[in-house]
Amino acid sequence: MRRMGRSIFGKAPARAWRNKTNGSVGRAAQRPTTRYRVIYKIGYTFPQMRNSTASRTLNVRRRLLPRTARPFTTLFVVACGTVALLLSLPQTALAAPKEEKPLLVYSIDVEGGQATLFVAPSGASLLVDAGWPGNDGRDAARIQKAMQNAGITTIDHLLVTHFHDDHVGGVPQLLKLVSVGEFLDHGVNREDSDATRANFAAYEAAIQGKTRRIVHPGDTIDLSGVSAVVLAADGEHIAAVKGAKPQPNPFCAEEKKWAEDPSENARSVGILVSYGKFRLLDLGDLTGAKEVALVCPNNPIGIVDLYLATHHGMNLSNSASLVYAVHPRVAIINNGAHKAGSPEAWQTIHSSPGLEDLWQLHTAEDSDAAHNSAVDLIANPAGMPTDGAYLKVSASSNGGFTVTNSRTRQTSMYFRK
Repeated sequence: MRRMGRSIFGKAPARAWRNKTNGSVGRAAQRPTTRYRVIYKIGYTFPQMRNSTASRTLNVRRRLLPRTARPFTTLFVVACGTVALLLSLPQTALAAPKEEKPLLVYSIDVEGGQATLFVAPSGASLLVDAGWPGNDGRDAARIQKAMQNAGITTIDHLLVTHFHDDHVGGVPQLLKLVSVGEFLDHGVNREDSDATRANFAAYEAAIQGKTRRIVHPGDTIDLSGVSAVVLAADGEHIAAVKGAKPQPNPFCAEEKKWAEDPSENARSVGILVSYGKFRLLDLGDLTGAKEVALVCPNNPIGIVDLYLATHHGMNLSNSASLVYAVHPRVAIINNGAHKAGSPEAWQTIHSSPGLEDLWQLHTAEDSDAAHNSAVDLIANPAGMPTDGAYLKVSASSNGGFTVTNSRTRQTSMYFRK
């Protein structure tokens, strides 16, 4: 004889015994001499017995289940149903919204020249000027370093604001390192200078056979979601920016008389870059008389978030009627240690209503402490063993942006207004 089962209650087990002769559970079988009692035959088959036991087990579990636990069972069932419903939805309905990519702007240290790199969220790029010639390709290498930080290997558009060597001189060396899709400039050299004529000739030789476009006021440079509008070029300027109504400029009444400038500076290409609500103004080396003509008596530009100080912060530019009218939140001076960043221009920009910070690429060592920003706002302060640090702007389409000092890796945030 052998045991056949056990109780579901965990008490003394009930046993059934088989007759050694026919294997049936016998009603006439003698009681065994062991302590187990006989379970008499009933009219169930084994499958029926299993089903009956399962049914009794379920009923007992229901009776034993605490009433307080039943709501949690209901919640579990609802949760399972919710998960099943979510899994049945299309993947596009479940996808989290994509985080917006910023517009990146690099003010690159080319020691008092200009090289400003714009990289749109799409990856489209615009380089404004290429710094100086010579110096063993220093400026071209610094531009390429900024490109690597932005994650690009080619430049879609290269805009030459004018034909002075601190703006156009680095183009031939840059083209040895980087491929450029399109060159933009204001046309021919207008300055009666052997040095400028040489710069222009070297530029034309370097871009021979490549795509070149002459830009005029009102033209646009498309960066796939980021717009650059030409405000000034070859001595002419725009009367109105599309979508904006020019407003009377109250600062014109007290503006001083600026001398006319026959140099290439006055021919500079100036642009307004827009990404959603974020706006940046870069007028190259446009000088005072042309600045005043652009914004007086009416200001066609409106206000901007970031002002790239004209002419490296020289006192030949940065008229109050321009700077105060565009009302920048932040300004960057792309000066050199011993070039530009003059006290008069610094003070005009610093005094602009609503200005939050004034950044510099270098300490203006020929100025004084009162007309230099705090050291944290200077990419390459005096006394550093090396230079070449840049300022990196990361702008959102809602108008907010940050400025990062690559030397300190510290970031200042300017929230949308």
